[in-house]
Order: sequence, then C-alpha cells, then structure tokens
Amino acid sequence: QMRPTLLAKAIRAGKHVYCEKPIATNLNEAVEIARLAEKSGLKHGAVQDKLFLPGLRKLDMLRRAGFFGKMLSVRLEFGYWVFEGDLQPIQRPSWNYRTEDGGGMILDMMCHWRYVLDNLFGEVKSISCIGATHIPERWDEAGKPYKATADDAAYATAELIGHSGEPVIAQMNMSWATRVNREDLVTFHVDGTHGSAVAGLSSCKAQSRVNTPRPVWNPDEKQTMNFTQQWQEVPDTQTYDNGFKIQWEHFIRHVVENEPYKWTLPEGAKGVQLVEAALESWKDRRWVDVPALQV
Repeated sequence: QMRPTLLAKAIRAGKHVYCEKPIATNLNEAVEIARLAEKSGLKHGAVQDKLFLPGLRKLDMLRRAGFFGKMLSVRLEFGYWVFEGDLQPIQRPSWNYRTEDGGGMILDMMCHWRYVLDNLFGEVKSISCIGATHIPERWDEAGKPYKATADDAAYATAELIGHSGEPVIAQMNMSWATRVNREDLVTFHVDGTHGSAVAGLSSCKAQSRVNTPRPVWNPDEKQTMNFTQQWQEVPDTQTYDNGFKIQWEHFIRHVVENEPYKWTLPEGAKGVQLVEAALESWKDRRWVDVPALQV
C-alpha cells in the first residue's frame, strides 16, 4: 500500500526504480506513478519474474516455433492449501487474508497472470471473475484467531487476442484452499490445433497432433489409457537461472548500458488494471472489458 508513495519519493529524488507487483493497490495510483516515471526520463521496472521460469520459457519456445498451430485455449491452475493456523503453522503471512492490509488472491495474483497472458498467449480483452473467501477464520503468527476479510480464491475466464490475431479463451483457477493433485503448484495447459502442452514452474510436456491418442467414451468399462504417459517432455536445452535474478540483471544492463527493457511501470499498471476489472466483474456479476491502458 506504500509503494506508490515510496516510488514517487524515489523518482522525485532522481533515482531509477525497480518495484515488485502490484505497483499500487488501485489503478488511478498505478497510472499516476507510471506517468511520473515516464516523464522523469529515469529508468523504471516492474517485477515480472514468471516470464523467466523454465516451464514458461519452454512454452514460449513452443509458441514461437509454431508448435500449437492456431492457439485455442489456456487453462491455468494455481494454488495449494494454506494452513489455517489452528492445527498446523501457517506458511503465508496473515496479512494476505485481510483486505484492510492489502491482502487478497485477486490483488496478489492477477498482476502475475496479466503479464503472463499478454506476453505468452495473447492480449487480454475482457474478463469474468468470481472471488470467494472459503476460509472465514484463520490464526495469525501469534496463534490468535482473526476474521479473514480478503478473498482466498478466485475463478476467472478471460478473452484474449492471440499473437496471430486468433481468439483465445483463458481459464484461471487460483486458490489457497485447494489440495494439490497436479504435477506442480501452478500449471498452464495450452491447447492448439496442431499440438498441446502443459507447463509447470520448471518442466513442460507436449503432445503433437500426430501423436494425439484416440480415446473412446465408454462409462461401462474401466479406462485403460494412461493419458499422462502419452506426453513428451520438452528437454532442457540450456541452463536456467533464477527468474528474479535474470530480470534484475536485465534491469541493471538497462540502467548501465541502456539495453532495451520492456517490463516497465506502465506494464506493471496493466496488472493493476486487470485486478480492478476482475473485482468489478465479481461485484457486478458480469463480463468487464479491458481496454488498452493509456499512460
């Protein structure tokens, strides 16, 4: 909640700035600080570390190679069970579950999903979202019970315009109240006319059109196909460094050597824009358009 004030103070002092997401808790403040940074002539950046994860870099390689053909859809599954604190010690800070302290799944994660969707799959054009507070009471770091006022889960569908102009549907399920039955804490399942792929934080598996099996629906017989074994692992063809480190080094080169750098505060403001659109959709129970952001 203090980030816009601290960013403005640093920019007015003539300092280059590099900021975690979200760069603000509302769009007006995000756009205001992005405009201040743009007018200052200083270098500025917003953390978008997920773009540099090995699994997503492999997905992007498949897309750039034309593996998917016409991209159809993306399904994102994220989250795990965060202990309430009464039986097991919590593994996330208690403020994450209080709206008044800047907590909430939508504010926390929609900023990430905006830059992942925009960069890897297509520009977000509209969103429909519903949030939930599944666990209404939790226990804090001192073992004291408190009311959870923030959303601990959200379920969204977004319309994208793909990199080749094709319509892409993205489904996003995110929850701190779900038990994991997938290969990683976050997975991205991408379907296209020529192939599909599923990526986690590090690994990525693919299945091409010619290797797609022919399942037959028959509820009277036990399924004999092992679908998960019918995918091929995308190999590591390089050494993958820490995502935060990679982006930070890009920013340092941007400052020192004037290397081109696109992950700026206006890009960070786009994340806050999607947060507000998702919250508006939840409040009004409707689709909300996400227009091009003017900074």
